[in-house]
Amino acid sequence: MAARTLAVFETAIGTCAIVWSARGIAGVQLPETTELATRARLHRRFPDAEEGPPPTFVQRAIEALIALLRGERRDLSGIALDLDGVPEFNRSVYEIARTIPAGRTMTYGEIAKRLGDRLLARAVGQALGHNPVPLIVPCHRVMSAGGKSGGFSAGGGVVTKLRLLTIEGAQPDGPNLFDRLPLEARVTRR
Repeated sequence: MAARTLAVFETAIGTCAIVWSARGIAGVQLPETTELATRARLHRRFPDAEEGPPPTFVQRAIEALIALLRGERRDLSGIALDLDGVPEFNRSVYEIARTIPAGRTMTYGEIAKRLGDRLLARAVGQALGHNPVPLIVPCHRVMSAGGKSGGFSAGGGVVTKLRLLTIEGAQPDGPNLFDRLPLEARVTRR
């Protein structure tokens, strides 16, 4: 396993973090309730990563993530990844998910069908739940059948998923994306 380094950076939705090796980005951490909580969650996933200044390829990835979370259209599909230790099935799911452009969505079943077996939809969801590089592998763009949101394992859960989709201009349920959320969830979004 290659040596890994991490950096923390601010975005429109809060403090995020990124981990990389010489081969590519190994992890992205979406905001937790505090910067300390964001760092702690990332350190649990990558206990050997030490903080350091990002090299050019990582700085470009950070800038693209910041822009995306600001609402700008960015193609992150060219960002090199280090998925050392990630199961082959998950990698296949991530490759398909990376083809979903900002502002668009796909269902777990559609990804399963592309993998050759629509019955793999649940396994697709499980793979996306273990996605080490959210946003770069845009698991938030994958929905359940019928336009339902499905799950989301990042802090804030489904509310965060819908918030990311809104930032990107996706409207999986039409113009009133947040109507089905409790009032407090609709009020707290940025």
